[in-house]
Amino acid sequence: PLNTMAERLCFIGPGRAGLSLGYALHQEGAVDSLIYFGRRPDPPAHPLFIQGLAEYVFGLQRPPTGSTAVVLAVPDETLPEISMALAAHGEAPPGCAAFHLSGALGTDPLGPLLAKGYSVGTLHPLQSLADPVLGAEQIKGIHFAVSGEPAAISAARRILSPIGGTVVTVPVSKRPLYHAAAVFASNYLAGLIAAAGRLMAQAGVPEEEALGAILPLARGSLENLDRLGPVRALTGPVSRGDVETVKLHLRTLEPRERALYASLGDEVLKLAGESGLSEDVRDELERLFEREK
Repeated sequence: PLNTMAERLCFIGPGRAGLSLGYALHQEGAVDSLIYFGRRPDPPAHPLFIQGLAEYVFGLQRPPTGSTAVVLAVPDETLPEISMALAAHGEAPPGCAAFHLSGALGTDPLGPLLAKGYSVGTLHPLQSLADPVLGAEQIKGIHFAVSGEPAAISAARRILSPIGGTVVTVPVSKRPLYHAAAVFASNYLAGLIAAAGRLMAQAGVPEEEALGAILPLARGSLENLDRLGPVRALTGPVSRGDVETVKLHLRTLEPRERALYASLGDEVLKLAGESGLSEDVRDELERLFEREK
């Protein structure tokens, strides 16, 4: 179906998140024009520029009249500075929203743009975007944390609708909690899988095969979580109350992994508490984990 309003979007910063979002919207036929402003004379090597689908501008200028939104796709610490620099280029084009893509921050850094007539909001994709081409597929059908002014929130809904984006509104005061949740599910998951790969290699699995051996197991676990929820998806020695196996693991692990095993074991034990372990077994496991932390 044709978008009732094809967007005219400007992105400040041709990084992974900005390119992923712009490319996904282009693929769905949701944009009339795409402009990227960047700090380098030449654009990055990306299909949007190679195929002439987006315009690249070196430096910063006022978004053209008719622009529907400008997205500040820059690191958190540079947001106030970029916001002031854009505000210095004059009043907002009529009806133009301004967003940043930070997970942790509210709309405060966009204050200078609010003063220039932009409706301001946050637009954080709840997805791990490591590659600006693959990211265009990964960013479709996900949740975005949106907060800010009503006009910006409705612009966000409109912009994200063609790529199947679901808007969750997170109050500005709760953004840090929301962002910490995202870190657990993404960055810390990478740390966890890396630890599992290390242990596999220590166990004698060739290092180049360790990750390939672990990932199908991790994917299976994620699918179970999706279908069954955390409590019913639990398997393994802690959920079974297999104290001897847990003791064996703790004896075998190096200190670095042992502390991690104990912390996560404790978390799983609390989860398994809802699935009928006897009190004695729970107490014993709790003591084992407590000792290692």
